[in-house]
Amino acid sequence: MSQRVLAERVEIDFTYLSKIENKRVKPPSEKVLKSIATELARELGLDRQKLADELTILGGKVPSDLAITLFKNPQAVSFLRSIGEDVRSPEEWQRLIQSGQSGG
Repeated sequence: MSQRVLAERVEIDFTYLSKIENKRVKPPSEKVLKSIATELARELGLDRQKLADELTILGGKVPSDLAITLFKNPQAVSFLRSIGEDVRSPEEWQRLIQSGQSGG
């Protein structure tokens, strides 16, 4: 898919999309990032939520639903800080997540 087609589908100017891609402007809003993720996921057969999260994080932002969770649960912030030093790689995070899901 061309930048022009993606930009049309997301309803932004294709020159703006080019500037985003080339890091010549600040990352766009989460709404724009989600729209981009939706179109790319549809085109590439990817998981829209995972792609939206990845784009949001690459844009230096925290997904808004997680920000709300952290805001409502200060203990979650403390928990993440407490394990952040020990969990350094994606593999370690995956093991932690899997052990939490299996109850141990």
